Amino acid sequence: MDILRQLEAEQAAKIEAKRKLPEFQPGDTVRVQVRVTEGT
Repeated sequence: MDILRQLEAEQAAKIEAKRKLPEFQPGDTVRVQVRVTEGT
């Protein structure tokens, strides 16, 4: 499990280097844009 936490921290650092991520609090509303492709 330690490897997963390390990978997550590395990915978060890469994203944060490109742009600042806001702090989220309980009750915050967030927008998520995801394209779902169905089929085989």
